Amino acid sequence: MANALFEGCGVALITPFENGEINYAQLDQLVDFQLQHGTDAIIACGTTGEPSTMTDAEWESVIARVVDRVNGRIPVIAGTGGNHTAEIIQKARRARELGAQAQLCVTPYYNKTTQAGLIAHYTALADDDSLPVIVYNVPSRTGLNMQPETLAAIASHPNIIAMKEASGNMVQIMDMIRLCGDRIAFYSGSDELTAPFRAVGGKGVISVAANIAPDLMRDMSHLPIDQATALNIQALPLINALFSEVNPIPIKAAAAMLGMCKNELRLPLVPLSPANESKLREEMQKAGLLC
Repeated sequence: MANALFEGCGVALITPFENGEINYAQLDQLVDFQLQHGTDAIIACGTTGEPSTMTDAEWESVIARVVDRVNGRIPVIAGTGGNHTAEIIQKARRARELGAQAQLCVTPYYNKTTQAGLIAHYTALADDDSLPVIVYNVPSRTGLNMQPETLAAIASHPNIIAMKEASGNMVQIMDMIRLCGDRIAFYSGSDELTAPFRAVGGKGVISVAANIAPDLMRDMSHLPIDQATALNIQALPLINALFSEVNPIPIKAAAAMLGMCKNELRLPLVPLSPANESKLREEMQKAGLLC
């Protein structure tokens, strides 16, 4: 198997807002919390971090702050995905300057592209040699599904190092692993499939739930597969509650319940509905995260 940037649990870190601004003191605390609980990597400004509503300066400041706080202890991966290949290349160059070790790049959305376009897009990103590329496939958000043959066509590029797969289609995932072999690492992009993903050869998970339950997601990513599977099944109600509305709405609500940040998002995202908030609180109590 090709060397993976990390194995285990990478957290897709939330970005704490307060009164419309980024709360950097709370961001430091969120990073410290992950480091204290043995998280294996931090993804800054992934979808969960709400970069689509950040200015370029805010995006840079979050990447820089996380890199500085981590101080080389675990990998920091910068979210760079977008619709314009040339702009993504520029973001990757800047993320490298700021100290990120890799980029997480979602497939283009809205303008989307063909499978041939995906090959050209990711090849251009990888050819630039700014940062190693983790491809991110999440068709429920982008409306575009990368096919296994498409990933196989780019998997030999030395700067394409991994795939975060969030289609939820285990047959497709296994087909990707079959076709790509040991050329790239695979990470689950679906918390609820962490153990099944490992069982078919995945290296771990890039997790939303780890923001509030890093021990759970770390154990699910490292324990022997039978124990990890039992944990995964037990955690399903909590994970389902954390995805009851569009991410990161529920995880922000959960973090606020724990006093980790304000329950503040930027429009067009709005806070979790009362009914789903009540259910989330109940599941967090059952999981021992809340009294």
